[in-house]
Amino acid sequence: MPSKPAPIKKAAKKEPAKKEEVKAPEPAPAPEPAPAEAAPAEAAPAEAAPAPVEGEAAPAEEAPAAPPAEEPKPPTPPPPADEPTSAPVELFIEDKNDTSVTIMWSQPEVVGLSGLDGYTIEICKDGTEDWKAVNEDLQKSCRYVIKNQTTGDRLKIRVVAVNAGGRSPPCALPEAILVKEIADRPKVRLPRFLRQRYVTQVGSKINLTIPFTGKPKPVVTWTKDGQPLDTKRVNIRNSDRDSILFIRTTERDDSGVYEMCVKVDDFEDKALLTLQIVELPGPPASVKIIDTWGFNVALEWTPPKDSGNTDIKGYTVQKADKKTGDWFTVLEHYNRLNATISDLIMGNTYKFRVFSENKCGLSEEAAVTKEEAVILKTDIDYKPPKYQEHDFTEAPKFTTALSDRATTVGYSTKLLCSVRGEPKPKVQWMKNQMILGDDPKYRQICVQGICSLEIRKPGNYDGGVYSCKAMNKHGEAIVACKLEVKQAAVPEAGKDKK
Repeated sequence: MPSKPAPIKKAAKKEPAKKEEVKAPEPAPAPEPAPAEAAPAEAAPAEAAPAPVEGEAAPAEEAPAAPPAEEPKPPTPPPPADEPTSAPVELFIEDKNDTSVTIMWSQPEVVGLSGLDGYTIEICKDGTEDWKAVNEDLQKSCRYVIKNQTTGDRLKIRVVAVNAGGRSPPCALPEAILVKEIADRPKVRLPRFLRQRYVTQVGSKINLTIPFTGKPKPVVTWTKDGQPLDTKRVNIRNSDRDSILFIRTTERDDSGVYEMCVKVDDFEDKALLTLQIVELPGPPASVKIIDTWGFNVALEWTPPKDSGNTDIKGYTVQKADKKTGDWFTVLEHYNRLNATISDLIMGNTYKFRVFSENKCGLSEEAAVTKEEAVILKTDIDYKPPKYQEHDFTEAPKFTTALSDRATTVGYSTKLLCSVRGEPKPKVQWMKNQMILGDDPKYRQICVQGICSLEIRKPGNYDGGVYSCKAMNKHGEAIVACKLEVKQAAVPEAGKDKK
């Protein structure tokens, strides 16, 4: 028996405890040794310790520190009571034929915590309140085909949302539906130029044709701003293919949003047409002179009370001299409500007027200033500016000197040079430092500072040093050159004889 305590140590793992329970009955067939085994168990405390297998299993697990006791939690409130959803929305007819009607709708705006289980579709004949569900199971989608109906019946249709809270309020069609196939759905073909605002002037004629399709012939109705048309002002002519809106003479009150509706049984199509009847604007409400200074006047005005049923595009400002009374335009297409008029004439008195402008043109009348602007005369003491005169005086100076030349006896030659100076210098020609004077053999010319000396048919003795001297009260200058006169070549006598 001393070998049996070995499996008891494994009791901490919980599974050996079950094995000990199975092995416990083995000592039963030997009753005599039982007391002997018990005595050693009492005498030997070391072996007695493992005896209570199941009793020591709990302390072995409680060896680590015990966690702190948890605080008591508040009682959980009961779940909220289930509530039904709000009613479905936007119920309409998608299609129909002789025996069925297809409907569509949108889910409720408020669903709640219970969620949405599905929809019930109910119908009843027109004139009764005997509502019957047409779907056995809840409809999950927002589209349903009501089948197996009698052609020609008028049905009232409604949809109810269902969840754990019950049924929602119903969403019903506004009118009973005729179970009948539509050959061609109605459709308005609004022209492109009418898809935007249609603008015309007061007094003009309007004749607009709007085509449509549909079979059988659609029923056409018109409204203006949600109200029936005034047949005294607007005429409507309908045919199988189009509808004509006719106004003989337009007025401001004809402006508005016109709605055309074509309907075939339960199907309809609508189109909106916006008319804007405009006219000339009124004049500005007021205009006044704010300030006057020098040759300038500051004006200010306010927008017109009547814009002509359209936007104001600008203003035109005119002025008039009190002496003549004639009006002259100083500003056109001006977009601000104030302006400064400049370049007025001293000593004159002016009035001003302002016209309003829109897409129809200028207003028939203008707002005129009550005050007058007087441009006062001021004493002017003109003092011309003093300028220091430039000193143009200058001593003579040759800008082009004489050049040495060579000539042949009997061939006239010319010497050239240029000089400048202020006052105009006096020019003298000299040969070998001797003044030539008025010798007819020499021709002396000086024009615009260009000086020339022509030697007519020079001879052997006309060669030498020629000089030109320029003089004025500020000084003098001189240039010189050498002239060489060569003898003409004479042919030899012997060569001539040959």
